[in-house]
Amino acid sequence: MKVIRVHQAGEADVLQLETAAMPEPTTGEVRVKVAAAGLNFIDVYQRRGWYPLSLPFTPGMEGAGVVDAVGEGVRDIAPGDRMAWAMSLGAYAEYAIVPASRLVRVPPDITLEQAAAVLLQGMTA
Repeated sequence: MKVIRVHQAGEADVLQLETAAMPEPTTGEVRVKVAAAGLNFIDVYQRRGWYPLSLPFTPGMEGAGVVDAVGEGVRDIAPGDRMAWAMSLGAYAEYAIVPASRLVRVPPDITLEQAAAVLLQGMTA
């Protein structure tokens, strides 16, 4: 799968497109095929190193997409469900592993792009 990685702190030019193995969900996790990722101040601050993270990392604290696989113990979420999340790294990838506890259902009248753009801002408001 394709993924954006940050190997050193800096401006947007440190974002690198890479190929990575397909991640597998473990207990309590869900794999989501990412349709859209939010872009927020926290993503920029993490990339610049102002909010330091272990390197390398895949940015993106907010996203939305369609569930592709679920880990052991995940209930009430199934492949095909449209979900969104905030406060879980990894949205800048084709697939993201997200704790099931961070996911919210996206209603049919809301696009995945809209859902990926509002959760973090809604929590801030």
